[in-house]
Amino acid sequence: MTFTADQREQAERKLVQYLSEAHASEMGLIRVLQSQIAMTPAGRFRSALERHLTETRSHADRVQRRISELDGGRGPLGAGLAVAEGALAQVVAISKTPLDLLRGSGGEEKLLKNAKDTCATEALEIATYTALEHLARAVGDDRTAKLAASIRADEEAMLARVMSELRSLTAAVVGAEIEDDPSFDVSTTGAAQAVKKTARRTRATTARRARSVPGATKAEGTVKGAAASAGDLPIARYDQLTAAEITGRLGELSQLDLAKVAAYERKRENRATVLSRIDALQGDEPWAGYDELNVEQVRTALADADDERAARVRTYERAHKNRAGVLAAAERELATA
Repeated sequence: MTFTADQREQAERKLVQYLSEAHASEMGLIRVLQSQIAMTPAGRFRSALERHLTETRSHADRVQRRISELDGGRGPLGAGLAVAEGALAQVVAISKTPLDLLRGSGGEEKLLKNAKDTCATEALEIATYTALEHLARAVGDDRTAKLAASIRADEEAMLARVMSELRSLTAAVVGAEIEDDPSFDVSTTGAAQAVKKTARRTRATTARRARSVPGATKAEGTVKGAAASAGDLPIARYDQLTAAEITGRLGELSQLDLAKVAAYERKRENRATVLSRIDALQGDEPWAGYDELNVEQVRTALADADDERAARVRTYERAHKNRAGVLAAAERELATA
């Protein structure tokens, strides 16, 4: 079919309108999926939601790129209205989240209701992309038609996945509310696990910062070593090894582990050869947290290092782990300094 210039422009405006409506729907769905993941325990249903969240973000990006290609900066009215609809969809999704957390008599019921909502949402997405594909083919836009068909296939797969979960989710409701055998574990929901992950990161960051204070690493290792058993030490079968065997392995240890071994040794055998070797190895890391880095991480850090830092790494590494990859990187930096 051949269109006049005016008809072609009108067709592109209509395509941009439909694409913008699809984009608004994807942006709203991102918020809904995030809220559902937050209240869903680990398992097949949450895995499906997490995979689809990744897909949905990709869908939104792909649709937005196609809008930009067709719009050419004209900013048609239809696109503007769709952007407003997208903002509204996101507000609705955000405001809906606390209601989702309260709906139903228990966690199992909440999950089932969310799954049914997801089925309805996916059906709407499928209809949206089906209409967009038909429109694109009718006006001869194969690229937009293929885009719509590709995304529609993802939505159909998601609908099938969620539909397959309805039987087990319904069985969980029966178990919780009729048979008095609840299975919902709030401690494994996405929100709970996110809090735990953040707490772990905070503790790790705090520990690294504390170790940047002179003497903090040694003090921490001393405390741990004084309370340690042989099984807590970084050298396996410590109590069965000779002093020579132990001193041969000390160079591989971090400053924290050296202090731990020193405290343990002083509390028990107190062998001068072991303790003198530890004293020789103990000293400041090239920078706080160095001992926790692997070869590739040290190489990356050295890429922007000055010759003083590279020299510190070389000296420290030779006395300790003696990793060939780190030493080569340090030598390279010093040679080009």
